[in-house]
Amino acid sequence: MLFPSHFSSRKAFSLLELLLVIFIVSLVYFLGFSGFEKEKKRMPVLTPLKLKAEVMQSPLFRGQGTLICIDGCRSCYFREDIASPFEAYKGKTKLSHLKVYTLDRNDALSQLEYGRYQDRKICLQVDFYPNGSSTPLILQNDEGVYFLPAFFGEPKKVASLEEAKALWLKHNDALQHQGDYY
Repeated sequence: MLFPSHFSSRKAFSLLELLLVIFIVSLVYFLGFSGFEKEKKRMPVLTPLKLKAEVMQSPLFRGQGTLICIDGCRSCYFREDIASPFEAYKGKTKLSHLKVYTLDRNDALSQLEYGRYQDRKICLQVDFYPNGSSTPLILQNDEGVYFLPAFFGEPKKVASLEEAKALWLKHNDALQHQGDYY
């Protein structure tokens, strides 16, 4: 036995071995788990049928607020209240070529014109209230006509503006006579 110290057992890791293990664990974490975090942060696409549900589930929504869309409804912004600044909605939209209608006091269809934001024309504005309701609207684009009720029911795709108007009047009638028992 020439060198007995070479045959003794080691009782600790070297610094190089520890750094190698840390590097491998970090690499596995980065490759394996970083995709999950990115998926969770991705905002859903805004469509006429999912507009209310997606906005109310977004991280920007805190019980009430206003959504506006500009640039032909390709980019949208949300604010919590009138004193808050608008924050960009980071998700995509499928609201292009949108016409927005409401019913006037004579129950006639009236196309809405909203004004401008950052010197660009606003094509959509929806207010969300603390009781879970929102602005009732009729939306029309290249894909169809949609009725978005204020509170009760789900948004529906309908065949025409007249059918959407009939749904609006039906919902208004139901709300007006909600307390009638006799």
